[in-house]
Amino acid sequence: MPKEIGFHFKAPNDSPGYLLGQVTMLWQRKLKRVLDPLDLTHTQFVLLAALGWLSKTNSKVTQVDIANQSNADRMMVSKVLRTLEEKGFITRQGHETDTRAKTIRLTNNGRTVLQKAIVEVEDADLDFFAALDSKLSSFNKNMVSLIDKNKEE
Repeated sequence: MPKEIGFHFKAPNDSPGYLLGQVTMLWQRKLKRVLDPLDLTHTQFVLLAALGWLSKTNSKVTQVDIANQSNADRMMVSKVLRTLEEKGFITRQGHETDTRAKTIRLTNNGRTVLQKAIVEVEDADLDFFAALDSKLSSFNKNMVSLIDKNKEE
C-alpha cells in the first residue's frame, strides 16, 4: 500500500497559498474579459499603468523604473515593452545621460488606451472585491505587508 501523502494543512481552504492562487485565477479571468477588447494583456496593462504613474513625476522613465514599480522581472519587462511599442502604445528612445538605458514614454494612443483600461480595471476591481465591504482597507494593508516582507532585494 502506498504511503499517504502528508500535508501541513488539513484541507485546501486552510492553505493561504492555495486560496491566494484561487482568488488570483478568478480575478485574472475577470480582468482578461475587460482588457481583451483593448488589445491588452494584464501584464501589458500593469506595465503601462506603472509608466503612467511614474510619468506623473518623471519625464525620463526607464525600463528599470518600470520593473521596480511593478515588481516585475527586468527581462520580461523588456520583452513586454517591445510588444507595447509594436502596438504603438509607447516609444523607447536612448536616454540622455545613461547610454545603457532607454527612456519610455506613452504615445497619444497609449495614453488613450491606458485611460480606458484604468476605468475598466478599477470598475472590475470594485466589483470583484465588493464582497469584502468594510474589510477592504484591512485586506489592502495585509497585502502591502506581504509585498513589503517578501520583496526581493
